[in-house]
Amino acid sequence: MSHHGIHHVTAIAGPASRNADFYTRVLGLRLVKKTVNFDDPGTYHLYYGDETGAPGTILTFFPWENAAPGRLGVGETQRTLFRIPEASLGYWMHRLLEKGVAHERPEPLFGETFVAFKDPDGMNLGLVAVPGIEAEAGWSDGAVPAEHAIRGFHGVSLLLEEAGPTGAILTDVLGFSELGSEGTTTRYHVPGNPVGGIVDIRAVGGFLKPRFGAGSVHHIAFRAKDDAEERAMVEALAERHGIETTEQKDRNYFRSVYFREPGHVLFEIATDEPGFAVDESLAELGRSLKLPAQYEAHRQRIEAVLPPLGTGQMVDEAAA
Repeated sequence: MSHHGIHHVTAIAGPASRNADFYTRVLGLRLVKKTVNFDDPGTYHLYYGDETGAPGTILTFFPWENAAPGRLGVGETQRTLFRIPEASLGYWMHRLLEKGVAHERPEPLFGETFVAFKDPDGMNLGLVAVPGIEAEAGWSDGAVPAEHAIRGFHGVSLLLEEAGPTGAILTDVLGFSELGSEGTTTRYHVPGNPVGGIVDIRAVGGFLKPRFGAGSVHHIAFRAKDDAEERAMVEALAERHGIETTEQKDRNYFRSVYFREPGHVLFEIATDEPGFAVDESLAELGRSLKLPAQYEAHRQRIEAVLPPLGTGQMVDEAAA
């Protein structure tokens, strides 16, 4: 399997407890890491994914209690799509209805069926019914049965003025290939990687500009196997596309560089290593508050200002 594709997606949310409840209890994802925003330690950074937090399964949030709603616009991520087994579509339609989650009717998408819905902050999400993935392991703590569990990202869709310039970055630097088009949407995929291996670009010249806020995607991170591959990607961006990245930033669980792609979406390149089990065991992932070294001396003060997450899925507030 290719090690290219989406590493994680990071978005903005409102109240942290509501966010944790929706993604763990309604969607059945695992809270794999509870830490803080490295640039704003008074705010959580919450990571949800599969059992191990594998690249291609991770959706992360910066939750601000009083965040104003965002507005979708051109130059932004339009939708984040999860994979589910094709046979589980009926289960999920019933679950969304049961949980009071507003959703659209199933629609065709490049030969597959997807259901669009939104989280409590208005973030655009979707479930794609994928044939032949029933044998893939599905994680469950009981909220969603393992056989129906989400199997990582299907991909993301971007709302851009035009597809070509961003497509060139995807294909020349980030390991994607152009797959085809439907109407104004062009699909790019990573051959050999079904998890987080798709980016759809919808070209909509003249669309409204976005208003950043709760429900908005902050950035999309793409995978690099290690530091050496990340450096090669940085060099390719500079030498072949005239795009400079930030310096590398150590995020404890991966090492990252950031840049604005030609359509103005913030992209990140993140290393697969070291992963989320570097500071707690697999069984304990997400149970305690993990702080970067520079904030450890301020733990008591940080814990005092962070809101409780509520009961959530496997959230142990006493350990935090």
